[in-house]
Amino acid sequence: MSFRGVFISVVLSTALIVGAFMINAQRPRRETMQPTAALVRATGKCAECHRRETSAVVHEFEMSRHNATGVNCLECHRNTEGQESMEHRGFTITKQVTSANCKQCHETEYQQFLRSRHAAPAWASVAGPGDFSKEQIAFSEQFHKGAVDRKPMAITANEGPVAVNTGCMKCHDVGKPNKDGSIGNCTSCHARHVASVELARTPETCGQCHMGPDHSQIEIYHESKHGVLFNAQKVHMNLNARPKELTTKDMPVPTCATCHMSGLEGQKLSHDVTERLSYWLFAPTSEKRPTYQQGQINMKETCLKCHTTPRIDKFYKEAESVVGSTNTLVKQANEIIQKLRDEKLLTPDPYDEPIEFVHFDLWHYFGRTAKHGAFMGGADFVQWHGFYELNVKIAELKKQAEELRTAKREKGKEEGRAKPASRRSE
Repeated sequence: MSFRGVFISVVLSTALIVGAFMINAQRPRRETMQPTAALVRATGKCAECHRRETSAVVHEFEMSRHNATGVNCLECHRNTEGQESMEHRGFTITKQVTSANCKQCHETEYQQFLRSRHAAPAWASVAGPGDFSKEQIAFSEQFHKGAVDRKPMAITANEGPVAVNTGCMKCHDVGKPNKDGSIGNCTSCHARHVASVELARTPETCGQCHMGPDHSQIEIYHESKHGVLFNAQKVHMNLNARPKELTTKDMPVPTCATCHMSGLEGQKLSHDVTERLSYWLFAPTSEKRPTYQQGQINMKETCLKCHTTPRIDKFYKEAESVVGSTNTLVKQANEIIQKLRDEKLLTPDPYDEPIEFVHFDLWHYFGRTAKHGAFMGGADFVQWHGFYELNVKIAELKKQAEELRTAKREKGKEEGRAKPASRRSE
């Protein structure tokens, strides 16, 4: 090539480079400084540092379906509308990943979740409605009247912020409102970096919160025939099957997710865990939900994968009879407490007298346990952790109620004897 040709080539190249810089200078800084998802995917930029600093999250992500389908770290961690951003080693990411990030791809699941009691009602039961917008409250109240626009549970005031923040909120934050306007965090069930369907289908995942004396579902499940069979056969199951393709070959024995959420063999799948429920079992006295009929139809559709209609109908009849009997005992306890209030033997303040805790234990622990045991096949929880304890607590209530009345009579007698003596001294 001649000197002239080289010169022209250099001039043209320089012009192109200068032109590119001039064009690039007009682009927003975010576009010029922010590495793209494609770049991150091609270079493994995130893993370059995180393999040294938080190596477990890299390995978890590598196991995930997100990784297998080409979803990238940046696609989940970039900030969406309303989120506070931060600069992180050349990347602009969100300070907090919330359900708003997940709903970029999983909008249907997020909207279903919003209709469930796992959403706003879960947080409001402990914290009250103050953290929600008017629009969020109105939306949730359509489906769960009085569950968000309510006072927080009174007993939390006695226990104090340490117990509430490190105890109650660790489960109830499944429905915590976020600064970006979203509610909840999907990682409560799916975990952060593995984003696992298998994890969400495992009973112990639900059992992180649904356990203990007030909602002992995990203990009941493991006692039930469902739980025994699952523990014996889970090694042969495909818990990682795609939700819309799940069959009884993958999971011949149900877990919590199977009954309450899964789309088993064409059944409608949902992230609204209330769609297949027929009673308000958590309430002191349990009434039918407004969606009672449809909820029962939905759940029975799942039962039919393993059981015949006569067997299912018999099971529901027995469970509903437990609800009726439990309601009767709780109403009897309520009457004892109400009479004491009418007689001015209790203060207006909640949970400042021993008898109020006995009453609380009666319905909140043992009444709930009997009802959940009946609907989940846990005979021991219906009887010894349920009805037996209900009767013990009613006996305690009656005894303490009589002691309060006796104490009032004795006090009246003492005051009566003291009055004449007082007049004589005058």
